[in-house]
Amino acid sequence: MTDSRITFGVYLPQDAPYAVLRELAQAADELGYDAIWFIDHLIGASVSVDAPLLECWTVMAAMAEATRRVRLGTMVLCNAFRSPALLAKMAATLDVISGGRLEFALGAGWYEREFKQYGFPFPPAAVRIAQLEEALEVIKRLWTQDEAWFFGKYYTLAGAVNRPKPLQQPHPPVHIGGRGERLMLRLVARHADRWNVAAGTTLEEYRHKVAVLEAHCQAVGRDPARIGRSRQLIVVLVEEEAELPAALREAQERFALFGDMHRLAIRGTPEACIAQLQQHVALGVTSFALFLSDLSVHPQTRGIAALRRFAERVRPAFAT
Repeated sequence: MTDSRITFGVYLPQDAPYAVLRELAQAADELGYDAIWFIDHLIGASVSVDAPLLECWTVMAAMAEATRRVRLGTMVLCNAFRSPALLAKMAATLDVISGGRLEFALGAGWYEREFKQYGFPFPPAAVRIAQLEEALEVIKRLWTQDEAWFFGKYYTLAGAVNRPKPLQQPHPPVHIGGRGERLMLRLVARHADRWNVAAGTTLEEYRHKVAVLEAHCQAVGRDPARIGRSRQLIVVLVEEEAELPAALREAQERFALFGDMHRLAIRGTPEACIAQLQQHVALGVTSFALFLSDLSVHPQTRGIAALRRFAERVRPAFAT
């Protein structure tokens, strides 16, 4: 059975200056957020493609030293960008550096433009998902076995030794991000400790995906209650309803990639946002990875205030 406590993590904007990013991470740590999250993109996806975007893994290593208790993760790492064997080594190292605070989230990758710009092959989705499944097996073996062997279609281990092991045992929590019903959710049913669904998914669509995942779990003989449910969501939080139209326009410009903020965002006053988040909790979501719109749009001038507003006005409603 997964932990039923409701947890809140927040994305920090990697197109902000590093000094600002570090200050926001420390504020999130002090305000009691459960996790800070980053994106694994080489060019802007939800932001301009020419934004000065800091690379996620390098940033996470720095944030591990800059913070004390908050957990760290990238929702989600792109499997194609790094050898899974090397990634297992990197993750074990970061878990040690952070004192066991790594949240390990991996996906198949989707943004074809950055694959092509950086020279990564972009095979069909079915191949990328097959590669992801092998990569998960490679990574888990390196985390848990003294000497790891694996001979797959895409990856090979020949007596690989990975020391030190992660501090978290048997290994850091494995999140898988995805919503493809035929292949990806079957992979989630087999391998995930926690399943994350992206912000461009309505509540009604999410309800349907839950039913599909549960069917896959039944097919592979796994209790769906053993897979934690996580949602990536955009939050447009305002004090007064009259402020919402302007705030939604800013969010739409920042997060246009995801779709219509009027349909997809958690939006409105603290009371309205609490009610909307509770609808997700009713579907079994226990972990939220949030883009706070005001933080993302105005990190230098409003970022800490946005973190404090959500922590003080919304999160207490979900305390156990």
